[in-house]
Amino acid sequence: MNLVYKALADATRRDILNLLKSKDLTAGEIAEHFRISKPSISHHLNLLKQAELVHAEKKGQYVYYSINTTVLQDVLTWLLSLQGKKGERE
Repeated sequence: MNLVYKALADATRRDILNLLKSKDLTAGEIAEHFRISKPSISHHLNLLKQAELVHAEKKGQYVYYSINTTVLQDVLTWLLSLQGKKGERE
């Protein structure tokens, strides 16, 4: 879970996840939305893959990235579980 939080802590990686909400994209297509180098985008994508927040699938000569909503649902479920009813901690 630590890798997930590290990955989500960065605004660029959150922006990449937002891009992938609508459709799968290649690294080049993702890079077109940012003013940072392609190696930097690759680094961000690698961290997102390590955290299992994105999947990478090779199709022909391109690698397509897609969002992995399962991990995000797990994080959201955990965060929501922290909300207790008033008085439960007293």
